[in-house]
Amino acid sequence: MTQVKETIQLIKELVQIPSPSGNTFKVIEFVEAMLQEWEVETKRNRKGGLIATLPGENQEAHRMLTAHVDTLGAMVKDIKPSGRLVLDKIGGFTFNSIEGEYCEIETSSGSTYSGTILMHQTSVHVYKDAGEAKRNQDNMEVRIDEKVSSEADVRALGIEVGDFVSFDPRVQVTSSGYIKSRHLDDKASVALLLQLIKQVVDEKITLPFTTHFLISNNEEIGYGGNSNIPSETVEYLAVDMGAMGDGQSTDEYTVSICVKDASGPYHYQLRQHLVALAKANKIAYKLDIYPFYGSDASAAIRAGHDIVHGLIGPGIDSSHAYERTHEESLQHTADLLYHYVLSNTITKP
Repeated sequence: MTQVKETIQLIKELVQIPSPSGNTFKVIEFVEAMLQEWEVETKRNRKGGLIATLPGENQEAHRMLTAHVDTLGAMVKDIKPSGRLVLDKIGGFTFNSIEGEYCEIETSSGSTYSGTILMHQTSVHVYKDAGEAKRNQDNMEVRIDEKVSSEADVRALGIEVGDFVSFDPRVQVTSSGYIKSRHLDDKASVALLLQLIKQVVDEKITLPFTTHFLISNNEEIGYGGNSNIPSETVEYLAVDMGAMGDGQSTDEYTVSICVKDASGPYHYQLRQHLVALAKANKIAYKLDIYPFYGSDASAAIRAGHDIVHGLIGPGIDSSHAYERTHEESLQHTADLLYHYVLSNTITKP
């Protein structure tokens, strides 16, 4: 379990770097510096994503694996006369899932201010409908931790419409093997890919196929992994959270292999290959359908790329809220990724 402990430590570092979609520069630089330290070839795409490449024996047929480093977040939509902020959501989450959350406002000049996301009608001593009022854009606001009581006071701090707001991850690791935090979607998977790259480099493994790793930065808004896919790429595997809930097979102790999401079925032959690898290597897995879900792989298919697409990932509870997974799920996902990139067969039409 040594490697999974290192993965969890890396997850803790990643989730504490604010990176809502549209403002991922710092976390991309963090990942890029790590890869360059390992002497891995990297390049940026124009959207700000990062691509790392490990040459393989076969340089005519390539693989690409992707995980996204962007997270849910918000922007300042308006400044109220009271000095409170109105938020506009980045990504798909419900306002009730961020009620009471600490946040950070980053101004265009780089200054940051802390705050708390609250209902306007929070005080039960004042508002009799505090419990029943709708959790929506009209009622939710940010209370800034500065002495402000007007729009002018807020603007004097440098806070303006369009400033990014990130949510406190509140990351914790328990003695029972759980890690709970915001943004495990998808920084848990980013950490898994980084650990995989490090293992291949440290063990001086030559992969059977040239393999690219895309750290995408716009997945939460739908188009992170839909470009910069080399023409030689045959298989494209997204590594993203397995969604848990009523009617789902996914749990926090296995690797989830997605067979279908809102975009439709994933490639059957690639799915069968992943299942065969899991069975052969005694990797605990679950097949599942995610009904309200899309991935970088489905975005790539929609963009018209002629690829074989798949999706696996650790099972994560309470997606797009305060999330949780277990070290066993991380370990099984890591094992399947390792055996996948070392497998010497590639999907044929």
